[in-house]
Amino acid sequence: MTGPVSWLVTGAGGQLGTDLRRVLAGQDVTALGRAQLDLTDETQVRSALRRWLDGAAGRPVVVNAAAYTAVDAAEDDEATARLVNGAAPGWLAQELAGRGRLVHVSTDYVFDGTATRPYRVEDLPAPRSAYGRTKLAGEQAVAAAGGDAVVVRTAWVYAAHGRNFVRTMLRLQGERETVSVVDDQIGSPTWSADLARGLVQAATAPELPPVLHATNSGSTTWCGLARLVFSLTGADPARVLSTTTEGYPTPAPRPAYSVLDPASWQAAGLTPLPAWEASVRACLEELGAATQGQARSSA
Repeated sequence: MTGPVSWLVTGAGGQLGTDLRRVLAGQDVTALGRAQLDLTDETQVRSALRRWLDGAAGRPVVVNAAAYTAVDAAEDDEATARLVNGAAPGWLAQELAGRGRLVHVSTDYVFDGTATRPYRVEDLPAPRSAYGRTKLAGEQAVAAAGGDAVVVRTAWVYAAHGRNFVRTMLRLQGERETVSVVDDQIGSPTWSADLARGLVQAATAPELPPVLHATNSGSTTWCGLARLVFSLTGADPARVLSTTTEGYPTPAPRPAYSVLDPASWQAAGLTPLPAWEASVRACLEELGAATQGQARSSA
């Protein structure tokens, strides 16, 4: 894609939306958070898109970083989650069809988590939670619109801001002697800053397949991620105790295996995201939390 681009970022106040705004700083960007765009209101969504499209000075690109991400709450509020995660992406895609590109962010939760090797884009989705079902509905709605759109699945997203696992572990490291963390769920921790850069690159690529997978490379468990956070901040990783999914029950089932195969991303000519360990370190350094000794020894 060549020439000037007019960007619209939904979910602009969230982790990914915040990092997208940073990556796109200085460009023609319209950033809409929950207060500016109610994704449960079809009339508002369509009207907002039409107004923006009519005023766009460059090639229109929408990055849909908005989602109903309260995984457990969605079990009791699937109707709202289906509007935000399932219907709204379709409304965006329909309004953009023939006029611009949509980059829609989806999730590993569309899979059942029973795989023994990384999930490929062509693997059959089989969500086990309301969140996963509604996100799959969003993928299907985007595809049905038939425009220039790509679904980018990611997993285990954290950031240097907002509420997320890495920041929670950083806080608990200073509050508790030990922390018990699930050690039988496997995935690829993905730094929102890396993902944002990747999504911007994808959004301006000449041609894209309909579905891509984008995560930091490599994999670990939640326990492994917590132990790295402790280690990089100068705490004893042995303070992180291993527990099981069964010992930490949640309303929504979590995938036991969430690793996404990056082959589609690389085949599209896009820059691979860094190794997950390096990005956790970079995130902690941004927060000023990584100890100098650990940062030097891990460089």
